[in-house]
Amino acid sequence: MAFLVDEDLGKRFSDVLNSHGYESLFAGDVMRSAPDDKILAFAEKENHIILTGDKDFGELIFRLEKPSKGVILFRTLTTDPEELFRLSKNMLARAQGRFIVVEEGRVRIRPL
Repeated sequence: MAFLVDEDLGKRFSDVLNSHGYESLFAGDVMRSAPDDKILAFAEKENHIILTGDKDFGELIFRLEKPSKGVILFRTLTTDPEELFRLSKNMLARAQGRFIVVEEGRVRIRPL
C-alpha cells in the first residue's frame, strides 16, 4: 500500500512514513501546487491513498463522486510529523477503500 502526502501536511511527514517502512510520495515533489481534483486523480491512477488536512477531498469523493483508493484526513491541532504518524499508524493498514478522519482522541471511518 502506497501513500500520497498532500502538500498541507509537508514533506517531513512523507519522510517519517518512509522511515517507518511505508511507501510514501510527497505531492509537492510530483505535482507542486496541483488542485485537489488533480491530486485525487493522480492518487487513483497510481493506486495511492491520500493523507491530507484538506476537507475538500470529502466533497470531491462524496458529493462529486470522484473515485478514490482511500483518504486519511487529519483534523488535528498538531502539525508535528512524528505525532501525526503516531495518531495514524493504526489506520494506515485499514485505509484502503475508506475515508478516515483522524482527530486527537477520536477516529471516524467511512467506507467508500
